[in-house]
Amino acid sequence: MAARGRTHAAPVESDGDGAPLPQRLLRIASRMFAERGFESTSVQEIVAAAGVTKGAMYHYYASKDDLLVEIYHRMLAMQTERLNTIADGAEPVLDRLREAAADVVVTTLGNIDDAVVYFRSMHLLAPDKRAEIRAERRRYHERFRSLIEQGQREGGLRADVSADIATHNFFGGVHHLNSWYQPAGPMSPREVGEAFADLLLHGLAPTPGS
Repeated sequence: MAARGRTHAAPVESDGDGAPLPQRLLRIASRMFAERGFESTSVQEIVAAAGVTKGAMYHYYASKDDLLVEIYHRMLAMQTERLNTIADGAEPVLDRLREAAADVVVTTLGNIDDAVVYFRSMHLLAPDKRAEIRAERRRYHERFRSLIEQGQREGGLRADVSADIATHNFFGGVHHLNSWYQPAGPMSPREVGEAFADLLLHGLAPTPGS
């Protein structure tokens, strides 16, 4: 998402850890937005933390809003790619659904700053950008829901529960992970993911005699 028409000198491309500057700026911005809030974080604070000038940031991002949009796109793209890989696998559908459910929890907790920013700052996007991000998230949910629907068609999941409601209920829990999960707590992200997957599948398990 490079700014166009700028005449700033090309910035240093990576930091001491080898992270490309655009990714480093996103990482720092995400952490600051999560800790302080988007509106309370200035461009100057972001570039100071990154050790670069505003011109260097503007070489890649035209504004603070562009950073926010790219944070959303980055997380959605990563989770969508992983979901598609799982959903397209050759394993039985219930195994794929279980892994997809666990994976979205693991990736959300592994990118918790991005998740916090997503749920706290979505309303600050321009209407067209907000609609674009919501459409991306809706496509992700629809792909996830399709696994539930396949399981229902094949008889492995109860068919008297709306797949749409089951999907919304599951992601409602995922969306609140940042409000209670503690990295130093007793459960790892994978263990939390497995617990979420178990709850989803147990809730959709066919009842005896059905």
